[in-house]
Amino acid sequence: MALARRIIPCLDVKNGETVKGVNFVGLRSAGDPVELGKAYSQAGADELVFLDITASFEGRKTFTEMVTRVAEAINIPFTVGGGINELADVERLLYAGADKVSVNSAALRRPELIEEITTRFGSQVCVCAIDARHDEDGWHCYLKGGRERTERGLFEWAHEAQERGAGEILFTSMDHDGVKTGYANEALARLADDLNIPIIASGGAGKKEHFRDAFLQGKADAALAASVFHFGEIAIPELKQYLHDEGIDVRL
Repeated sequence: MALARRIIPCLDVKNGETVKGVNFVGLRSAGDPVELGKAYSQAGADELVFLDITASFEGRKTFTEMVTRVAEAINIPFTVGGGINELADVERLLYAGADKVSVNSAALRRPELIEEITTRFGSQVCVCAIDARHDEDGWHCYLKGGRERTERGLFEWAHEAQERGAGEILFTSMDHDGVKTGYANEALARLADDLNIPIIASGGAGKKEHFRDAFLQGKADAALAASVFHFGEIAIPELKQYLHDEGIDVRL
């Protein structure tokens, strides 16, 4: 029996506040992360993802304290990512209250990190986040918040991440990020067909139909979004009722 599809708000946190951009640039403030997290938990979000996009040591310390405050305010699974390079980072965030961690650039640079995390804490703790863009020569993975292209292809890297023990793939299409024209459904469907771990769709939500299409066309297990939730364009209870009415299994 298939699991219910999940709706996941994502909060990019910089210097203690939630921010959102378009195609990974042009960030603007979207509010207090703890208050937003609490509101989403109460509104029926299935999980939350928090990403620390401030890499400095001071930012890391501030962010860890915020993770604790968010964890105390919510009662749904909570994934935290950003700047995780070693097991000590994972331990720090799990101790602060995270349920899962998301690894991206560090895993691309050193794929063994995925095995280290899953061996120590279990596959369910490790989400492999992939930022990819469809270039002229196909889908390529990018590092450093989308600033640096690698020669790793999206599909082969996702497959390797699964083989190394990742429990989920969080795929963000950089071309679709923040432009609200829908998710990268063809690439999502291919990932879903290639892999046997859950795929989280990210990048492109602008209206309720886009979530439906990510589940039906993209075969995603979960859909992640940011600005449509942060700025009140789509309410989670209405979205879930719409998806339910469209025949998609969601938790109401």
